[in-house]
Amino acid sequence: MRAIVIHEDGGPEVLRYEDVPDPEPAAGEVLVRMRFASLNHLDLWTRKGLPSVPKPRILGADGSGLVESLGPDVEGLEPGQPVVINPGLEHGATIHVIGEHTQGVHAELAAIPATNVVPLREGVSFEDAAAFPLVYETAYRMLVTRARLHAGEWVLVWGIGGGVATAAFRIAQALGARTIVTSSSGDKLAKAKALGADVTLNHDSDDVVAAVKEAAGGADVVVETVGEATWKRSLDAARPGGRITVCGATTGPNPPAALHRVWWKQLDILGSTMGTRADFEGAYDLVAAGATPVIDTVFPLAEARAAHERLEAGEQFGKILLEV
Repeated sequence: MRAIVIHEDGGPEVLRYEDVPDPEPAAGEVLVRMRFASLNHLDLWTRKGLPSVPKPRILGADGSGLVESLGPDVEGLEPGQPVVINPGLEHGATIHVIGEHTQGVHAELAAIPATNVVPLREGVSFEDAAAFPLVYETAYRMLVTRARLHAGEWVLVWGIGGGVATAAFRIAQALGARTIVTSSSGDKLAKAKALGADVTLNHDSDDVVAAVKEAAGGADVVVETVGEATWKRSLDAARPGGRITVCGATTGPNPPAALHRVWWKQLDILGSTMGTRADFEGAYDLVAAGATPVIDTVFPLAEARAAHERLEAGEQFGKILLEV
């Protein structure tokens, strides 16, 4: 089969589109013939060696396709059945990710544990199925499982256009919350407005804190994935008793703590990472009900390097897919 493989850590130039042996499904595994696969920032980090993984490694965490064959002891699925892949591999309280801790799905075939191969629901396309799993279950866990978002509350999402940010925006909408989104790109803000964002702010030129307080009296929930560049403003923009849910820190993990903001405003700081099978199912329910992911661009699998370059440049609005 053909696959996107790395043999060393580095930039997009280390990606190889090459022939590799077809995988064989072991006991409890399903062989999936991929139709579409998603590109995530996780693929960029793994490619760069953050962390470095055993090589050669096929990248890719999530996607959709058709059941090719079943390994021993697999029931409930059949060859030819359309499926979606849940990228989270649960090991007790620890969650590993396909493509980082195992061989990935940026390939024509992928052998996946049967527990992570889920039938495609009626009305959900292969493209939408490939685009939602990792980012939607991450955002679902942040907003629903951890922050317990309610209809009518205000959610502040930094950096609209990114995968988790856009998923959080779509989930907040589906749950009846009101949304404030930011970007430094006027084009991305216009796209978010067209998708129904209640307030759009340029985080480089607008006074985000003042605007959030004017629109909402403060955010009930802040989706924080940025870290040092936004942390002080996140604390200031949250209303008293608000929740800040954190799943990453792309600009640095050690911002000034500003602990006085936490105690005077009685804020809840909620750590969140990936998601459980229950988070995946909850996110899948929302997608099937109409909270479909935003898809930016679809590249052929052979053009994975161009896809990586687009994501790394931050040019995307929504998910980048690879068509297999």
